[in-house]
Amino acid sequence: MDYFSEITNKALMIGLMISAPMLLGSLFMGIMVSIFQAVTQINEQTLSFIPKILVIIGALVISAPWMSDQLTGFTRELIISIPQLVTGR
Repeated sequence: MDYFSEITNKALMIGLMISAPMLLGSLFMGIMVSIFQAVTQINEQTLSFIPKILVIIGALVISAPWMSDQLTGFTRELIISIPQLVTGR
């Protein structure tokens, strides 16, 4: 049972690490657009949508190789650990 909680914990950590570049980029861009709207007194709700989407796509393009390596490594570890799980060691 301890093995399953370890796998779940590692899967959640990898999920957080993989989503972090896009979430942090979106957060930063949202703050920048909010500051711009406060300074110029433009109260358009849809103004922040396009910059956030562009930042998310850029972060995805830049960090895609790293994300793929992380997911591939985790999957490889899971597949390699199957015999240990079956034998109970």
